[in-house]
Amino acid sequence: MKRGLQGHYTMISTIGEKVQAFVPSPLPPKPSIEWTPELRNKFDQALLTIGRLDSVSSLLPETSVFLYMYIRKEAVLSSMIEGTQSSLSDLLMFEMDQEPGVPVDDVREVSNYVAALDYGLNRLRNGFPMSLRLIKEIHSILLHKGRGSKQTPGEFRRSQNWIGGTRPGNAVFVPPPAEKVIDCMGQLELFLHDHDQKTPVLLKAALSHVQFETIHPFLDGNGRLGRLLITLILCDHKALREPMLYLSLYFKTHRHYYYELLNDVRLTGEWEVWLDFFAEAVIATGKQAVETSQQLLDISVRDREKISGLGRAATSAIKIHQAFMEMPIATSGWLVEKTGITPATVNKTLDHLERLEIIKEITAQKRNRVFSYRKYIEIMSEGTELPES
Repeated sequence: MKRGLQGHYTMISTIGEKVQAFVPSPLPPKPSIEWTPELRNKFDQALLTIGRLDSVSSLLPETSVFLYMYIRKEAVLSSMIEGTQSSLSDLLMFEMDQEPGVPVDDVREVSNYVAALDYGLNRLRNGFPMSLRLIKEIHSILLHKGRGSKQTPGEFRRSQNWIGGTRPGNAVFVPPPAEKVIDCMGQLELFLHDHDQKTPVLLKAALSHVQFETIHPFLDGNGRLGRLLITLILCDHKALREPMLYLSLYFKTHRHYYYELLNDVRLTGEWEVWLDFFAEAVIATGKQAVETSQQLLDISVRDREKISGLGRAATSAIKIHQAFMEMPIATSGWLVEKTGITPATVNKTLDHLERLEIIKEITAQKRNRVFSYRKYIEIMSEGTELPES
């Protein structure tokens, strides 16, 4: 099916040069999506995968523990796509006021992502609609402190931006001019609210992500917020009860193809190719989430079996092991506070757990020692490893 350009170009003058900015047509695409049997089947598989994600809650003793870490993994990955250098361990160290191994601005960006997602989900659960106001509120938290804090957090841009290149003239893509942003985002809001016609939720998430990235309504943080939008839409429509689906690792792994598809949609209207990629991302990511939860359950059971051999010390060790499941990097002081066990017993128990090779001390200090539940972190960190410098 030939659709052609999904919008129109308009000539703008910015920072001393004239360039063509792209203004997207409103969603949904016209003519409508051509549902070949293959594409329909792929979307059906993706929807089944989303349904199976709810089974994770029956696999894990405490879904909230898994979610706590999984959301942080997504924050690391999504920020990594934008060039931020922070590992999952760095984020956990930062959250417990220890010194991370990377610049504080990097890890603060990741921490902001966690806060922005939590905020957005809570607003939706309390009945606030998915709207431009909510998107701006989430953005203000995403860019709170750190490098983006001077890029008008929570405000749609009032100046021109561009993607790739050193200036608009050699950019890969120039989004709509600033004066068109409100109109474009208003049209996107109408689509999110099924203004003209009802759109199935997974299709809505897939189309909206491309449209948001094309509009690029903020001076900074568009990529991270565009990926957040997918999860928020799925949770808002109750396709997911918990925020269990994050596509950043898949997008990061196929980064060049991902960007190529976004551009192809704009230029040729090849929505079906993008939708096939998006559905594949959902299928692969969903399966991975279930596998990860099973791996975490397996190490938890295996380590508890080791702990049961400690005799009288096992009771305290089980409590401390449970605390490590919730916070896999912890100080002895935090463990005392969390479990109510005396400092002396906590320190003895930590020695037992180190000897069993369940945890590892990572600071080599006599006081304020920090311990890592390393196998747990290894499983959760898969795909987030920082490149060798």
